[in-house]
Amino acid sequence: MAKLVYGLNQSLDGYVDHMAFTPHPSLFRHFIEQVREQTASVYGRRMYEVMRYWDEDSPDWGSEEREYAAAWRSQPKWVVSRTLQSVGPNATLVADDLEATVRRIKADLTGEIEVAGPELAQSLTDLGLIDEYRIYVHPVVVGGGKPFFARPQPPLRLVASELIVEDVIRLTYAPKHRDGGR
Repeated sequence: MAKLVYGLNQSLDGYVDHMAFTPHPSLFRHFIEQVREQTASVYGRRMYEVMRYWDEDSPDWGSEEREYAAAWRSQPKWVVSRTLQSVGPNATLVADDLEATVRRIKADLTGEIEVAGPELAQSLTDLGLIDEYRIYVHPVVVGGGKPFFARPQPPLRLVASELIVEDVIRLTYAPKHRDGGR
């Protein structure tokens, strides 16, 4: 059974505005490796539309951008949307029955499945399907935007903290109810 992991870059004040800060080259290398290791991804519509950037080659890209794009393109994706009519290569549109679809994906696959998008992550949290939350905290205050968590969360427990690059720390949390509340 696969593990569902919701992780995003976040400012010190709790927002996930990816335009407010760009990853350091070492952090980008970390994300390349992470995408290579993931089994699949489940995207909300808005996050998928942002990530579609990687479906098209750009003459301005360096070798690392090309590596990331290749890893991202090779990975199967499920896109949750009631408004999209179609999705790009290696992606499947999920228009209804989110719970059944994600439960089936988790049961059929092994490894880690990335969850991308705060609203989608909240829906999957409400269904008890998120196994782990990874917050990459950047030393930036953006003052507003989309929060990492869409609504209050059930109790979480810290399972790991790691300095990823010079000033970005990854905090990893799991739902408390998964281990009897410890």
